[in-house]
Amino acid sequence: MPRFCPGPRISRRQLLQVGGAACVGLSLPQLLQAKLNHAAADSLIIIFLNGGPSHLDMWDMKPNAPAEVRGEFKPIPSTLPGVPLSEHLPRMARHMHRCALVRSVHHSVNNAHAAGVYTALTGHDRGDVGIAIGSGRNDHPSLGSVMSQFRPPAGNIVPYVSMPYITQEGRGGPPQPGFFGGLLGRSLDPLFMLRDPNAPQFALPELSLAPDMNPARLDERRRLVDQLGEQISRTDMTGFQAKAFDLLTSSATQQAFRIDREPARVRESYGRNIYGQSVLLARRLIEAGTRVACISWAPDANATWDTHGQNFAKLKNELLPQLDRAVGSLLQDLHDRSLLGRTVVAVMGEFGRTPKVNPGAGRDHWNFCYTLMLAGGGIKPGYVHGASDKIGGRPSSQPVTPADVIATIYQCLGLTKDHELRDRLNRPIPLVPWGNPIHELLA
Repeated sequence: MPRFCPGPRISRRQLLQVGGAACVGLSLPQLLQAKLNHAAADSLIIIFLNGGPSHLDMWDMKPNAPAEVRGEFKPIPSTLPGVPLSEHLPRMARHMHRCALVRSVHHSVNNAHAAGVYTALTGHDRGDVGIAIGSGRNDHPSLGSVMSQFRPPAGNIVPYVSMPYITQEGRGGPPQPGFFGGLLGRSLDPLFMLRDPNAPQFALPELSLAPDMNPARLDERRRLVDQLGEQISRTDMTGFQAKAFDLLTSSATQQAFRIDREPARVRESYGRNIYGQSVLLARRLIEAGTRVACISWAPDANATWDTHGQNFAKLKNELLPQLDRAVGSLLQDLHDRSLLGRTVVAVMGEFGRTPKVNPGAGRDHWNFCYTLMLAGGGIKPGYVHGASDKIGGRPSSQPVTPADVIATIYQCLGLTKDHELRDRLNRPIPLVPWGNPIHELLA
């Protein structure tokens, strides 16, 4: 089961329990770090459009295709000549000169969202097509987990945060894979922030001391845990305990979550909804030193971008305006704060949607060709990689796989595709062995 912050403040008794620190979900600092390549970026924001966004209605439109393919939306010019976006993405269109589109992504996973999510976020395929299998101990680790191990933050800040949901594989289903530490161990799971940052009283009481626990008393508990830790030093729990104490005294982490300190105009620009404010929170975390912030845009796989029915109404009235405000504001903010050059931004889903609109005015799963957007550190700005055919059904040039995309992101972050991981049994495992960095995408 995943670890996340359940609500009540941490008591002194919980701090002394072996598993008491699991609720903060921070990674165990590594004694040895791998030698890193030169990195263009040191942080990553993933905006994961969980469910499968329609590439044909967003950023690979086909205005000359038959009506049952082109759909209801019209293209508008962007700041990248010859590269239009949907009329419902005007803010993002103003930033396309800073971004890269990859219009030729494809993979062999289709039926189950979870399998596609895992492939999209790790570059690996568990072979569980059509089967709703949740996260597991032998899964390949997430981008955030790998970064937590090999490029931990320089300061006392949470390294990897995922929000605002642990997305389920269908309502009531298991947690989707691809967000967790997997074979690296649970100590490298993210801190799951599962509250609505748009709520008036948003706060994370887990990150503050209980009323009767002042810093001096906390130090006493730390010393006692250190003594107890000598008896359980063979487990991850001592690392959990240490991180719990660090987090409780980390002003950087606590201040990063104080989204109420943002000016009202900034909060409005991102959109006053759970996703827009989560994207704003991601910017605050990256600014404070967090390595990876991930937004999973759905409580369950079928809740948002899985538009089998009423695709155009959902996109027009809810999904695209929310995405446009959040991503447009994020790119502007990162640029204005001189953060874009060291932060990779990835906006993507697990697949696209069918070229042909179905009888319910929806589009169904389509893994054979789809589009994603990258921007920031190490990514070539104002570039489109690959193309789809006349109906957006198959790549017509420069086809790439999710493994290639993940290898490219790792390259920007200073890790090679063959970088060696070690599982709990100390077995060597290459990072993305069947992916190759897309060199044309690199600045």
